[in-house]
Amino acid sequence: MTSDIRPDKLLSFALAFIGGYGDAASMVLAKTFTGHVTGSLVLAAIALAAHEWRALLVHLLAVVFFLTGVLFGVLIGRALTASPSWQPLPTVVGIEVILTMTAYLALASRAGPGPEIFVVCMALTLGLQNGAFQRTGGISVHTTYLTGMITSLITTEAKLPHPVTRPDPKASILSGIWLAFFLGAAMGADLTLQFKEVGILGATFVLIVIFVRARATALHEHSTA
Repeated sequence: MTSDIRPDKLLSFALAFIGGYGDAASMVLAKTFTGHVTGSLVLAAIALAAHEWRALLVHLLAVVFFLTGVLFGVLIGRALTASPSWQPLPTVVGIEVILTMTAYLALASRAGPGPEIFVVCMALTLGLQNGAFQRTGGISVHTTYLTGMITSLITTEAKLPHPVTRPDPKASILSGIWLAFFLGAAMGADLTLQFKEVGILGATFVLIVIFVRARATALHEHSTA
């Protein structure tokens, strides 16, 4: 399944930054990955072997709701792209803003199920993003995990004729996404280690910037149409 939302290169870098930020912040605050399945499944297996049932629940929630988010991202992207009255990009990013704010409030409230609600919201956020934004520059991209991106980068470079006379634009995009993800992860880890749950609002801020830019672009395109 693929979505019809095709962000530009800079937007893909911003979304990759969010992917790294959210995954690192989730690992610091909830001890699980919310941006991809493999790591959370391994942690779930370890928790099962150690009989740590609440940790097992958290890891399984991350897996289930990430996949749920991917499905919803694909469906929402298709539905909104087919509807001229809705702008797909601002709508999806707006949902991400709401989910990251809810994740922050769940931890800040110090309620019993706060960590679980946090994981559900962050996994939905990153799954939604991964499902809705899958192509840029004519290639398939993932903005919430790196394994596939690194494999694609190596494969792309290996297929290039040698000697290379000019930079390959696809390799440039993949390298930029990889770097943005890494920088996002470093910043997400640093801010959540320093400021705990308040650190997750850094991702919310970046998402708001993306939302405002997307809305302004959509309004400009509508006015000039």
